[in-house]
Amino acid sequence: MIGFNYLLRSAGIDLARARLVRHQDNRAPTGRTPYDLWIAADGRLESYQRIQSKDRFKGADWIIAFVATPLDEALFVGSYRVRGIGKVPPGTSDPVGGHDVTGLFLYDLEPDQALQEYVGRIIIDWGMGFRAWVQRPDSQDKPRIEIRRKACEPPFPGFLSFSWPIRELSSVPPSWRGALSAVGGVYLLVCRSTGKQYVGSAYGAGGFWSRWEDYYRTGHGGNEGLKLVSDSDYQVSVLEVASSSLNAEQIIALEERWKDKLLTREFGLNCPAGRSQAAPIHAS
Repeated sequence: MIGFNYLLRSAGIDLARARLVRHQDNRAPTGRTPYDLWIAADGRLESYQRIQSKDRFKGADWIIAFVATPLDEALFVGSYRVRGIGKVPPGTSDPVGGHDVTGLFLYDLEPDQALQEYVGRIIIDWGMGFRAWVQRPDSQDKPRIEIRRKACEPPFPGFLSFSWPIRELSSVPPSWRGALSAVGGVYLLVCRSTGKQYVGSAYGAGGFWSRWEDYYRTGHGGNEGLKLVSDSDYQVSVLEVASSSLNAEQIIALEERWKDKLLTREFGLNCPAGRSQAAPIHAS
């Protein structure tokens, strides 16, 4: 089998001046792993990679980046030219952990077009040295396990197994968003700092996903009870998927049943019975 180094040489990359980097942060919560940041494609993975507690990339001109997938694969996500090194400015937070990283090493990394066609498509065998997340290609040749025809995502876990922080919706894989847009029903929000629960329902165009985007944008989705809560850091999950034959009134009835079961009016974040929540027409 032709190893990964063949592709590096073909792209004009000096193996002695390159470093293979596999990003996997076991501290990261759901929605903020390096893989999730790559899916979000909002620049946070690049920021995370630039910040290091030690001079990890000393002597390197290229960074060949991989992320650990949910299946623990090493997925190629891009190559970068090392243009310099400085210090992280005051008040900077780590993109994954959220802690202050003032004064750490800050690399100037420029995205390189080398191997761009393989981004999201190549899986290599990283070997048993997972703790050695920075390695030299000139001392080994990583076997290529797979070259996919196109970048692919982990399989959708199923509606009742899905759970995600509202603030991290941008890192939900696109195919999962499609599945969550196709159905509605009853969902649960749990405040990640207090544990208090809120039951809501989604119906009409856009299904669950459209409704959750309202929370992502506003922090409260138009609900009067949630407007009174200062902390809008919620975990969202699906309680019940509604049949496509049900109308809005019937889905709302399912929602009311779950509120009764979980006592979210008495001890959670739902408004007491009879009080309007001023929700959008398509959901509550």
